[in-house]
Amino acid sequence: MQKFTIHKGLVAPMDRENVDTDAIIPKQFLKSIKKTGFGANAFDEWRYLDQPGEPGVPEYARKPNPNFVLNQPRYKGASILLTRKNFGCGSSREHAPWALDQYGFRAILAPSFADIFFNNSFKNGLLPIVLPEATIEQLFHEVQAFPGYELTIDLERQVIVRPQGQEIPFDVIAFRKYCLLNGFDDIGLTMRHADKIKAFEAERLTQKPWLSRSLLQA
Repeated sequence: MQKFTIHKGLVAPMDRENVDTDAIIPKQFLKSIKKTGFGANAFDEWRYLDQPGEPGVPEYARKPNPNFVLNQPRYKGASILLTRKNFGCGSSREHAPWALDQYGFRAILAPSFADIFFNNSFKNGLLPIVLPEATIEQLFHEVQAFPGYELTIDLERQVIVRPQGQEIPFDVIAFRKYCLLNGFDDIGLTMRHADKIKAFEAERLTQKPWLSRSLLQA
């Protein structure tokens, strides 16, 4: 999993409440369990006019919706998504944070998130930040007023730095912060103990040597 330390990026505003996971990545793209290739279909039903979208169709063969915010030239390359309350509601599909991450987003700013999506995001290197609605509203105004609007997110210090230097503090659970700073997903956390796991396996085989024969037969 990619580490998250300090990130400076272009902000894209998605002025919608209750964006659900089916909107983030529609159900027809959930057939694959590989964690690759979902970015091209993030927000597919809003992003393209040729619907329904189908897996495997390249982006150049699609018809972009010029009215969708992420298709507007001023937001091309955005890596921070600014949105409204209850983002990520709906089904618990982990493909949703996969799609957002592979689109290029590193962080999402919102007044609230659906619980499962919130937790899944941290596990996949995506930083969801909860901010007061008044702060979100002010950021929407600033993004719309200033093309090329960028924010800097410093996870270690737990602050968002505006272009003019003002800082917005945010909360994050210490364990989640530790995982993101070090790039640890669930497997990465386990592999910190690789030496102990190998030692346990070796000791286990000396005590019960028939297990090695069972493993070879399997």
